[in-house]
Amino acid sequence: MSKKILIVDDEMMLTELLSDHFGAAGYLTYTAGSAADALALLHVQPDIILLDIHMPDMDGMTLCRQIRDHVVCPILFLTAKVTEQDKINGLQSGGDDYITKPFSLKELTARVEAHLRRDARSRTAPELLASGGLLVDLSGRTVMFEGREIGFSRREFDIIEFLLTNANQVFDRERIYEAVWGYDAEGDSQVVKEHIRKIRAKLNEATGREFIETSWGMGYKWKK
Repeated sequence: MSKKILIVDDEMMLTELLSDHFGAAGYLTYTAGSAADALALLHVQPDIILLDIHMPDMDGMTLCRQIRDHVVCPILFLTAKVTEQDKINGLQSGGDDYITKPFSLKELTARVEAHLRRDARSRTAPELLASGGLLVDLSGRTVMFEGREIGFSRREFDIIEFLLTNANQVFDRERIYEAVWGYDAEGDSQVVKEHIRKIRAKLNEATGREFIETSWGMGYKWKK
């Protein structure tokens, strides 16, 4: 299976060059010209990230710390900075390596391959789902929006996971209750309605958006 590489740099000529180079080498390449674009692409679960330090909307070290909340893959900084303290700051922010511009494609490729080999021996990646700016980490059981976590109870998260992993499918209260509480649970499916009300309120407060849609007389679905 082809390895996925995410290239984050606001220099379009460089991202195109690197995308073409790694694409020709058999990688699946994804490019982002801003921090927002990079965060939106994390759902592809890249195997490695090339990250520029200098970007217009957020510096690379700050972005790296946010990315580290969601992925464990190697992150290589691409930058013109060369001081020892710059390298220390980059590594302390969550980066794994530091290659200075200008660099040779041969050296960069060798470093990428070395990190992937090392990572293959130890990596266990979290399962991420993205929806409308939300990042839902199924293994860590967290929901993030613009770098901030939205708190949910265990049952609320279970409902989010069930609806999101079956996005655009309508489920009635009984089906949701069975999926989340279990077939043998003793209770009333009416509780689903209250939990969904709380989920909607929290999501709306954090994002200003509606993610769960009511299909009258039928049930609920996650809009994606």
